[in-house]
This record gives sequence, structure tokens and C-alpha cells, in this order.
Amino acid sequence: MASNPSDEPAGELPVELVDDKKAHKIMHNETYLDFSTSIHRVMKQMYPDISISTNSMEIINSFINDIFERIASEASKVAAHSKKSTITAREIQAAVCILLSGDLPRQAVSEANKAMHKCFPPK
Repeated sequence: MASNPSDEPAGELPVELVDDKKAHKIMHNETYLDFSTSIHRVMKQMYPDISISTNSMEIINSFINDIFERIASEASKVAAHSKKSTITAREIQAAVCILLSGDLPRQAVSEANKAMHKCFPPK
């Protein structure tokens, strides 16, 4: 029987490599949404003669992902509080009103209703 020079059982990776593979796997399992194309389109509609740097786009994308996660988390809490297992537009609207301050929630709800009526017209 040949001895293993690294004093580790045959077929196993050193601890350093296992930890690196776990970290790599964890990074790939996290969902990271990329809104850069949408941000660019909206920006070009509103300000056609202005461009945005890659670093600025990454910051805005990170901000949108953070807000998305916060709204989803708060909507989940609202749904759990009302003993529902489904997050609907009502829970999202409540989460937005809880998280945002001032006039922003009213404006967000108004824009969301406009978008909903455009995509799904009332019958």
C-alpha cells in the first residue's frame, strides 16, 4: 500500500482547496440580477445626449438590487403577518409604503398602477 505524502486520505482535497471551491460555489449560487440594459434604455429615453460610465452603472445596478431585496423581504414579512403564503401586488405595495419615506411611496404606487394598467388593462 502506497503512503500518501500529504498525510490526507486518498481522493480528498486539501482544506484550502475545499474552502475555495465552496466559496466559488456559493458565489455562483447567489442570484444577481443585472438591470444595466434596462437602466441604459430608460436613461437614453430621458436623456439621449448623456452617457454613463461602467462604474456608475455598477453602482446603480447594486442600488436597484438592494432595494429589490429589501422590498421582497418586507413583502414576505407582510404576507407572513397576514398568514398568506403568496406575495401579491398588495403586499409589495405595503412593503414599498413601509420602506420608503415622504412622497416617494405615493409616486411609486402611482407609477406601478400605471404600468399594471398598461400591461394588464382592466376588463
